[in-house]
Amino acid sequence: MAESIVEDELWEDFHRVVNMTSRELRDWLAVQGAGEDTEALPDQAGPELGHQVLAILGKRRADLTPDDVEVMDRVVEMIVAERGPEPEPTAGEDTWRRSLMNIGHDPLKP
Repeated sequence: MAESIVEDELWEDFHRVVNMTSRELRDWLAVQGAGEDTEALPDQAGPELGHQVLAILGKRRADLTPDDVEVMDRVVEMIVAERGPEPEPTAGEDTWRRSLMNIGHDPLKP
């Protein structure tokens, strides 16, 4: 079995707070970033951090890089700062929900 550079706690925390599937996040980023400038490149629409999260969701744990680990840590910190350690589904303001969904967390999902 390949050795992973991701500690168990970070792996579990990331997959707990990033509650959107890779397909949901990819679709969201395409819709969220749609506009005249991005229509030609829909796979690149949306914020870079969201695409980094999407890339991590598509990797096996053993394939993660140190940069991926930094992104995971950053995303967990951001979501926990906004939602708390055990978030309950909450509607909140639209811009707040959109910003969280840009990094893979839908506050309306359990």
